[in-house]
Amino acid sequence: MKVPVEDRLFSLVLALLATETGLLKSEILSTVRGYAERFDASGANANLERQFERDKDDIRELGIPLETVESPDRPGDNQALRYRIPKGQYELPEEVRFTPDELALLGLAAEVWREASLSADSQRALTKLRSLGIEPHEPVIGYAPRLRVRDAAFEPLRQALDRRQAVRFRYFKPGEQAPRQRTANPLAVVLHEGRWHLHAFDLDAQEPRTFLLSRIVGEVTTVPGSSFEAPPPGIQDQVIADLSALRLANAADLAVTAGSDAEVRLGKRAALRDEDAGVIRLHYTDAAIFADELAAYGPEVRVLSPKSLRDAVRERLRAVAEAHREGDIR
Repeated sequence: MKVPVEDRLFSLVLALLATETGLLKSEILSTVRGYAERFDASGANANLERQFERDKDDIRELGIPLETVESPDRPGDNQALRYRIPKGQYELPEEVRFTPDELALLGLAAEVWREASLSADSQRALTKLRSLGIEPHEPVIGYAPRLRVRDAAFEPLRQALDRRQAVRFRYFKPGEQAPRQRTANPLAVVLHEGRWHLHAFDLDAQEPRTFLLSRIVGEVTTVPGSSFEAPPPGIQDQVIADLSALRLANAADLAVTAGSDAEVRLGKRAALRDEDAGVIRLHYTDAAIFADELAAYGPEVRVLSPKSLRDAVRERLRAVAEAHREGDIR
């Protein structure tokens, strides 16, 4: 009978966790469920070996620290390599413990991310939870909501981040006439204010940069033969903190028409409000995106400050007026 991929990978993980010294490839292929059923003792196992190589990559992409240990007696001999998963790097810290109900909630959170572009992250979390050996008392809910990613750049960036490969892409920066090619080491992909951002080390500028995924134009490709060291722990939290600090540093005072759609929608996000003057203050992260939003309200919003934002909104309104001039109507 054909063994499902999930069962084969799970059996491989269990076998590699159970050994201190590691297992030879021949031992894995001849004993682990999913391989042993097709193992040929005469040595004709080329297809099985290729399957094992693919499975190794899949396990590492799931966040499992698979190590190779070289034999001191046979250096450079791939057939003498031993494979293992160090328990200390895969187990939760001693002080971290979950109740069955907490695990049920964590499992539900992982199930939310079911889109193909996020399935590896979801699977990584679920595999980790199941490895703890604790079952929830009962399902928290019969079904989970679904979160989707619309930016086409997300999946290739996530894969490059997992594999620690540099990427190339064209990026349309506001104020520039055309997109420019960027080459960067992806360090984190984070969600902030409903938009996906890539934090990376720009290899051309030789310094960190944060890019908005919606401004990436065309295909994201990896740089052949490239590699870089793993990002420091907690980098996602730091990137989000930096973006939040940037948002708080940018404030706009807006005059909004009473009872208008702009007053209702923008008023919900107001940091400060002067009801008598009809003025609200909002924080924003990206001036170009905020200007696009404000221009869409037309005469319902007037930017009081800062001047740069006011000019940006006027430029957008001017472009709309030019596009709708009577002489341009066909």
